Amino acid sequence: MATFCGIIAILMWGLLAVLSVYSADIPPFQLLFVCFAVSCSLGVIKRLVKKEPVLRKPHLTPRQWAVAIGGLFGFHFCYFLALRFAPPIEASLIGYLWPLLLGVAVANAHQRYFAFAGGIFGFIGCGILVTGGEGVNFKIEFVLGYSLALACAFIWSGYSWFMSRTNSHVEDIGWISGAVAVLALVAHLLLEESHWQFSYQAWVSAIMLGLGPVGGAFYLWDAGLKFGNKALLASLSFATPVISSIALYVFGMSALSAAVGLAIAFILVGALMSNALPALFMRFVVLKRNI
Repeated sequence: MATFCGIIAILMWGLLAVLSVYSADIPPFQLLFVCFAVSCSLGVIKRLVKKEPVLRKPHLTPRQWAVAIGGLFGFHFCYFLALRFAPPIEASLIGYLWPLLLGVAVANAHQRYFAFAGGIFGFIGCGILVTGGEGVNFKIEFVLGYSLALACAFIWSGYSWFMSRTNSHVEDIGWISGAVAVLALVAHLLLEESHWQFSYQAWVSAIMLGLGPVGGAFYLWDAGLKFGNKALLASLSFATPVISSIALYVFGMSALSAAVGLAIAFILVGALMSNALPALFMRFVVLKRNI
């Protein structure tokens, strides 16, 4: 069940592009504030429904607070800036290194090489999809944006790895979301022009983002990492751009290309290498020892 929660989170992230199109008029950090405010409210609603104390103290150590807030806010902060200082294709491709890094981090000693090899295949699949099967053109003048995108990959993989090993409660994501919402509001006031007159469609999309990809998904991801199959979730995370491409096609925002099928093939091969081959290899070793 926990692994399924993680898979739902990945599916939600696949809808990020569609909802972002409808909420494009909202400045990034202002949108982030709205999303995490909605995410925080999910924890409040849960307590109200269960008739629990609304302001129940979170079960978080100072280190858990720092890593969780740094992970959720730091990732989005670096991502938004990366898109300002580098072309989106190259920035997105570098950012998608995070499933590879996470897969290697959560793997057991005998799985690590398989996780790395499978991650390479998954990353190639992402690369084919993000670039449309064409090459990338890295330029030295965008090195700041590339660095920020790489920071995104390390921040999110590090956050995910840490949260998978910590004993914090899943519902504490609500408290963390509240803190991130405050930071996002500060960043908005400092870096963006503030106005709140947006269309009904933009507001609905922003709220949906908070309920899903940029909010509710973090609760599900936390549950999946803590209690589910971490290695499998890391491998399946490479499918996020595939889901995004399909969602954009379904909503009439883009066309599907042969790159989608090729990307799926690479991602599936990578997932099998990371998750099935280690077990087969260990069976082979045991069988060889018994002969």
